[in-house]
Amino acid sequence: AVSWTGAGGSLWLFGGDGNGATGSGNLNDLWKWDGTNWTWVSGSDAVNQTGTYGTKGVAAPGNVPGARAGAVSWKDAGGNLWLFGGLGYGATASGYLNDIWKWDGTSWTWSRGSDSAGPYTQYGSQGVPAPGNTPGGRGGAVSWTDATGVLWLFGGTGMKYGIGGMTLGDLWRWDGTNWMWSSGDGESDSGTYGTRGVASPDNFPRWRSGSVSWTDGGGSHWLFGGYANSPLVSGCLNDLWRWDGTSWTWMSGSNDTNEFGTYGTKGVAAPTNVPGAREGAVSWTDANWHLWLFGGTWRESAPFPNEPLTFLYNDLWRWDGTSWTWMSGSN
Repeated sequence: AVSWTGAGGSLWLFGGDGNGATGSGNLNDLWKWDGTNWTWVSGSDAVNQTGTYGTKGVAAPGNVPGARAGAVSWKDAGGNLWLFGGLGYGATASGYLNDIWKWDGTSWTWSRGSDSAGPYTQYGSQGVPAPGNTPGGRGGAVSWTDATGVLWLFGGTGMKYGIGGMTLGDLWRWDGTNWMWSSGDGESDSGTYGTRGVASPDNFPRWRSGSVSWTDGGGSHWLFGGYANSPLVSGCLNDLWRWDGTSWTWMSGSNDTNEFGTYGTKGVAAPTNVPGAREGAVSWTDANWHLWLFGGTWRESAPFPNEPLTFLYNDLWRWDGTSWTWMSGSN
């Protein structure tokens, strides 16, 4: 599901993969929590519902995104929610989505992207915003907003080489009107790591989904871990990256997959400490803009492709901008 905080501190919650009123599947229900009670605001109480798109750019009470999981969301300066993509239902069929929706507190507006499932990426020219540019359908991407309210979107799982379920490594910028392809490419699934700690325009992370991201007090954006799945590379990651708005810097962790953690002494920061490879962790920042990272899943292929080995973490880590500290939980 995706969630955000609205005016007055209310919590809003949309969709995800779970249980409706009578069955399980993808959801498109919108809820509001006021600190005391839940209110069902929009969408269906049934699962796997297609979307009602209406006219692009026009808000209407009957509009609603289709059921989905793995979408990304962000909030603009006016308090409106924006929703992008996920794996779920378009207007008529299911698949990876690239639609953008706006929720103004009363109605949904279909703002950009396709109402069909499975659209391909239209890259355009790197660094040049244009009306024809658009990321392809994807789920499990990460996003953040900068000080000007611009959205940045990275990676996820979608269509590649005509194959579904491949991880992606492209970085996009959405200014509220046009998409701009900013970094990464459609071919080099292993990324370009460069030299640890040194920014370069040629650097970019390997393709992945299920990462965590955050923004620090200086306006830099950070990316940690995730799962890489491509024709050449598969496995969980524990690499840490910083995006300064122009270039990527590989800051910590390995450039390989399925690496074990180096825990050190609980509560003591050290340059050699690093969490183990994982996807699906949760994160937050404190008042000092330190990252806190909790849990996640490690998996690798088993002898039977449909039976991957999976392990769950309960370790808590802190990144202070220089070093990792193992704070709580088991190693």
